[in-house]
Amino acid sequence: MARVDRQQVAAAFDSATDYSDNAGIQRAIAAQLAERIAAIDFAQLPHILEIGCGTGFLTQQLLDRGLGGEWLITDKSPDMVARCANALGAAPGRAFAVLDGEYGMAKHDRSHDLICASMAMQWFDDLALAVGAIVQKLRPAGHLVFNTLAEGTFEQWRDAHRASGHGDGAVAFPSVAALRAMVEPFAPTHFSVTTHHETHRDAREFLGRLKLIGAATAPSDHRPLPPAALKDVMARFDSQGATVAYEVVTCHIVGSAG
Repeated sequence: MARVDRQQVAAAFDSATDYSDNAGIQRAIAAQLAERIAAIDFAQLPHILEIGCGTGFLTQQLLDRGLGGEWLITDKSPDMVARCANALGAAPGRAFAVLDGEYGMAKHDRSHDLICASMAMQWFDDLALAVGAIVQKLRPAGHLVFNTLAEGTFEQWRDAHRASGHGDGAVAFPSVAALRAMVEPFAPTHFSVTTHHETHRDAREFLGRLKLIGAATAPSDHRPLPPAALKDVMARFDSQGATVAYEVVTCHIVGSAG
């Protein structure tokens, strides 16, 4: 499976200055994850690590639900960390830092009662390996709760390409079965799949929205379509309703008791 360049992804998110205003579906998905996390009964105020905070959707949802504790709110993108800190503001027990949630965990010298991530881990190179490293940073009986995207995401955009006889430049996310196999060794207590739909005025708005939220980076082997071919794809997408799906897998893993 061709993957996107992680540095290009980071640069795209750094330049996504209008992310908060154009990421409605990401906000809704974060709210769903926050409901799962808010239901956890922590024995004491937890030490929390958030990976891939973006502009703070999940953080704000959890704070709104009264989740207290010692927060370390992180993202690989320095610009996103700054925007999140600016949006949430300073408060006791709330720290912000730049951290690569995939490759930086080995050097991360803290442990946590809760590690969470919303719409971040689909950009990892090796999700299974990363989950194994993250689990090592859980305190006894700590919780890792995250979501990621599965292969049904952007299926309508792919269909429009197939109907036109072209390959698409959308990221090829893993199947639900593959994601389940990745986390099975960690004995997840919860694994669920939900589908969210987002309707646009037309294909032009859809592509523009992806760019505005920093998610328009194509796989390394993709070659852009000629203008006439892209126009045909866009017309087919519009004729199907200009709606795209986000197939979201949510996983909750509880660490060993010690």
